[in-house]
Amino acid sequence: MRFMKLLVLYAALAAGANPAVAGTDALFTLAEGDLAALQLHGEPRAVPTTAVTDASGKAVKLSDYRGKYVLLNFWALWCAPCVKEMPSLERLDAALGSAKFEVVTITTGRNSRAAVDKFFTEKKITHLPKLFDPKMALLRAIGGGSLPLTVLIGPDGLEVARFNGDAEWDSPTAQAMLRGWMSGN
Repeated sequence: MRFMKLLVLYAALAAGANPAVAGTDALFTLAEGDLAALQLHGEPRAVPTTAVTDASGKAVKLSDYRGKYVLLNFWALWCAPCVKEMPSLERLDAALGSAKFEVVTITTGRNSRAAVDKFFTEKKITHLPKLFDPKMALLRAIGGGSLPLTVLIGPDGLEVARFNGDAEWDSPTAQAMLRGWMSGN
């Protein structure tokens, strides 16, 4: 199956496909296993301007990450799949985080700062930001319904794909997929 996906991508490039679009398509040629459910958008989508807050209460917007590839993850402490997924997001950011790529996690709904601090300490999460969306305003604005929700945003600030549910984001397959996406654009 993977060979067929790569063959289709190669044929598209040979036929004159736009390399920027083909680069985004490269992301999905490597999506296997649970990541095969990654939903590629036909056209990139604008992201909302709704602000969330950091641990100190400062407003943060998705536009603050413009220029980077962003894996944006909405999660909550009361969401078992979210809690299960967070360590893999930590390992992914430790492996790929750079001036070019960042994992951005936003706890949404009722999650106290003290409880999030405790969770980060217990799980040894040190690379991920502590961002808060207590009224779920950004989650609703981005069209999210269930948690966890992961959104992929290109350096142009546009959403290119999303994934509902938990995944092993630090798996070799996921890392290869994300590296392919970043090198293709």
